[in-house]
Amino acid sequence: MDFQCLNRSVWKEALSSYSARIVSLNKPQLVSLDDFYCNQLPALIRQRNPNPYITTSELSKLMQWKLTRGKWRPRLLDFVSSLDEALVKSASQKAFQSLPDISKAISELTVLKGVGPATASALLAAYAPDVAPFMSDEAMVAALGNSKDYTLKAVSSIC
Repeated sequence: MDFQCLNRSVWKEALSSYSARIVSLNKPQLVSLDDFYCNQLPALIRQRNPNPYITTSELSKLMQWKLTRGKWRPRLLDFVSSLDEALVKSASQKAFQSLPDISKAISELTVLKGVGPATASALLAAYAPDVAPFMSDEAMVAALGNSKDYTLKAVSSIC
């Protein structure tokens, strides 16, 4: 797909074929992990309003989803899986409360070992997709050309 395309119907068609494309990747567990990220995780977070947060196991599953979609880096999953439950809860509550200030929200999450700006953006997008974009490879190409600059500065430039 041409990410510079301005034709709305092309983008709608691409979005409508998302599920089929996930299946076509033939990656073990990606379909169930994608369902977790797109459907289950947002519902879990919203159930905890007015002070939403995530758990260590939810963050670990989000990391599995992210790494299964892209480059597998098992050390990141190890770091995230070993995080203290209270620290994850506190950092995620602060991040969600910081929205719509995406830079501040990402900064609140990147105190967690193994969580960089891209993972933080994925979590924020699960909670508030209308406010926070996920720094996926595809989004970075669409917004910044062929950039692989997964930094706070880069995500700030696309918001």
